[in-house]
Amino acid sequence: MRTILRVIDSISDWSGKTIRWLGVFLVVVVTTEVTMRYVFNRPTMWAFETSIMLGAAIYAIAWSYAQRHHAHVRVDVLYTHLSPRKKAIIDVVGYSLLFIPLIIILVDASITNAWEAWVARERMEKTFWYPPATPLRTVVALGFVLLALQGAAQLFRDFYFLVRNKPYD
Repeated sequence: MRTILRVIDSISDWSGKTIRWLGVFLVVVVTTEVTMRYVFNRPTMWAFETSIMLGAAIYAIAWSYAQRHHAHVRVDVLYTHLSPRKKAIIDVVGYSLLFIPLIIILVDASITNAWEAWVARERMEKTFWYPPATPLRTVVALGFVLLALQGAAQLFRDFYFLVRNKPYD
């Protein structure tokens, strides 16, 4: 089981560290658009949808990285003052009641949307550029799958701590 958890953690770390480089491309695209629009008075058609695709890809792939490093938003008013065991109880209950049902729905919907986009050869229609929507829909589905895996790994660790009263790793 340790090997499986390490593989999941490695995938989350690698994907988060790799996807951050898209942030550089996002800055270049937005800077190019602003320069073209306001300096040369020649706005581009492709920059808007490209920036949406890059930003969404960064968010989607970074979800598992954020989950891995506990960088998600949490109300820490009470949580930080609790014992590790009580934190584990809250986490196990939260994962069981909220995370698992929601992630099942999101993984199913995103994979279905990606599949339908591939079958229909869907195009984005915000501009007259009409780029394919399939890469973005596939990346979002991949992001939810990675988040589900990382969430399952964290749930296992929290449950183990709850039962054994010691960390798994």
